[in-house]
Amino acid sequence: MERIEIINRVEKILVNLLKHHNFEMRDDLTAADVKGWDSLTHIMIIDDIEKDFGVKFKIKELVRLTNMGSLIELINSKL
Repeated sequence: MERIEIINRVEKILVNLLKHHNFEMRDDLTAADVKGWDSLTHIMIIDDIEKDFGVKFKIKELVRLTNMGSLIELINSKL
């Protein structure tokens, strides 16, 4: 799967959960940059990503994530 395809699907998940598109998808994007992205929303985002892409993340993989770029790379490595 192309990286841009992964980014677009993740962006759609974020927009659906956050109910807004007041952010720019970029590799250095973090939860702190996005209004409404709190710890509960974070869990929901990860859950929706796992379902949408048919992947399963390990806790140790998730704690290593630093930004959107690292999340996209993790998803890509699972596909």
